[in-house]
Amino acid sequence: MGVELRLENVAHEYERTEESGGVQALHEVSLAIPASDFAILMGPSGSGKSTLLNLMGAVDRPTTGRIFLGSEETSALSEKELTLIRRHQIGFIFQFFNLIPTLNVADNIGFPLALAGRPRAESHRRVEEVLDAIGLTTRSRHYPNQLSGGEMQRVAIGRAIVHEPALILADEPTGNLDTQTGETVLDLISFIHQSYRPTIVMATHSDRAASRGDYVIHVIDGKVSLPTRRT
Repeated sequence: MGVELRLENVAHEYERTEESGGVQALHEVSLAIPASDFAILMGPSGSGKSTLLNLMGAVDRPTTGRIFLGSEETSALSEKELTLIRRHQIGFIFQFFNLIPTLNVADNIGFPLALAGRPRAESHRRVEEVLDAIGLTTRSRHYPNQLSGGEMQRVAIGRAIVHEPALILADEPTGNLDTQTGETVLDLISFIHQSYRPTIVMATHSDRAASRGDYVIHVIDGKVSLPTRRT
C-alpha cells in the first residue's frame, strides 16, 4: 500500500556557483498527495518538476519548509536516516534507465535487496516474482547492452518495485522511448499501481502519459497548481 506525501511551504534554492548565480527552483509549495494516489507532474523544462521529485524522494533537502512521508518528517532526518528511507520505502524510475552494465537483468533488479541485506533465498524468490510481473523471465541472464530500450525500462521498473516501496517516483519514464514502446511501459506502471497500490508521482511532458494518473499537478516557474481529480 502507498503512503501519504505532504509538503508544507517548501522552497528550494540552488546555491550560487562560479558559473551561475543562485536559482530559486521552488517557491513556497504546499501540497498533499494521499496514500495510493497516482499523481502527475506536468510543466516545461526548468519548471521545477525534477527538483520537486528529488525533494519528495529525500534526495535533496528543502531550503525552507517541511516534507512528510507518512508521519515521518523527512526534511528533519539525518543523511543516514534518509538513506534508509530511500532504500526501504521509495522506488525511483528514470528516463535513462540507470542500469548497472556489469550486472545481468536479475541482478540489476535484485540490487536494492542486496543493499538492504535481504537473505539470498528471499531475494531470489522476490526477483523471480518481479521478472514474471514485468515479462522478462526469459531475459533474466541478459545484460543491459543486449536489451532494447523498452526492455531496459522494464528492468528499471522491476528494480524500482522489487523492495515493495510505498512510494514510486518516475521522472519522464517514457521520454527516451518511441510511442508504442512507451505505451507498453505505461501499461506496466498502471498495472503496478492497480495491483499493489503504491503512491506514484510521475513527471512527464506527454498528455498521453498524463492520462494514466488520477490527476495532474501543473508546475510552472517553481510553483504548483492545486490538483483536480479526474471524474
